Amino acid sequence: MTTQVAVIGAGVAGLNAARLLSASGVSVEVFEARERLGGRVLTVDGSAATSDDGYDLGASWFWPRVQPAIAELVDVLGIEAFAQNSTGDVVFERMSREPAGRYRGLPQEPESMRLRGGSAALVRALADRVPADRINLGATVTGLELTPGGVRLQVQDGSGTRSVDAQYILAALPPRLLAATMTFSPAIPAATAALWRGTPTWMASQAKFCALYETAFWRDAGLSGTAQSMVGPMLEIHDATTASGSAALFGFLGVGPVERVAIGEEALTDACVAQLARLFGPDATNPTATLFKDWAADPLTATADDPTSTGHPSHREPWVEGDWADRLVLAGSETSTREAGYLAGAAEASARAAATVRRRLTEGETA
Repeated sequence: MTTQVAVIGAGVAGLNAARLLSASGVSVEVFEARERLGGRVLTVDGSAATSDDGYDLGASWFWPRVQPAIAELVDVLGIEAFAQNSTGDVVFERMSREPAGRYRGLPQEPESMRLRGGSAALVRALADRVPADRINLGATVTGLELTPGGVRLQVQDGSGTRSVDAQYILAALPPRLLAATMTFSPAIPAATAALWRGTPTWMASQAKFCALYETAFWRDAGLSGTAQSMVGPMLEIHDATTASGSAALFGFLGVGPVERVAIGEEALTDACVAQLARLFGPDATNPTATLFKDWAADPLTATADDPTSTGHPSHREPWVEGDWADRLVLAGSETSTREAGYLAGAAEASARAAATVRRRLTEGETA
């Protein structure tokens, strides 16, 4: 198989790059190791199955007033957005030996927005604009080799290992994951490898917990669903009710990845539900379902370096040097010049990468 551009990764960045390249007449082949689209976008129902109208266990928000790239993309794709609920009081838990306090909430600025149908609505809209036969799920790229005319990929899927030839590679996955999972022939320069390994992967050390309820009882009590805690196990909690009205609360765990493994999901779930009851009252004691996603335990997100790595990725240039500089372009959110790690970063970085590849193809045609 031969294609002009091979895109590695079918998250928001990979699919947006594939959309832009396909729209300009470039032949694209997308390879995704997961059996689903979306990467760190994961929208599920109460049984943890992927859903068209569920709860976000990965990326949830965007801020259109300060993130023009994602605002434009959502508008172009015609996806409906709605504001994160902030109406009502907030709860603050300072110490375990005293009850949580209730305080007047303030308007969000800038306003956090969510997508109707969950963040997966963005993934679906992008995938609909890429030829379906060009997207390969369960296809893991294990190696890249420079050839006289481009790059040869080694791809493992359900049928075994196969080779794919491409003129250019657009890698739409976190640099650290790229360094940990891919072999390169010739080897990438040591400085490039160090840069990739030293770039934190956003969400890779995080875990989210979500509790589903029959009604948003906290709203009836004049609460926004927002809470901050210095007790835990969740440090930050928000209303996760869907645009269609399915009630839920979600939180980010403050327990580190290593400690989460030692405690176990069942005990963490019990502790999170108990915390919600402390903060929001006895109605929180019996959720209809709970969801737990530990991104540090996801081998297609986190590497061995991530459990002990904190902080937000910061933009660095150049991302690729040496023999690979002309054939490999990075497009993951972590490589964004402005919004590294966010949905907006995926939109910005992928558009920049697609433009770079288009320019190189044009220059090659006229050389």
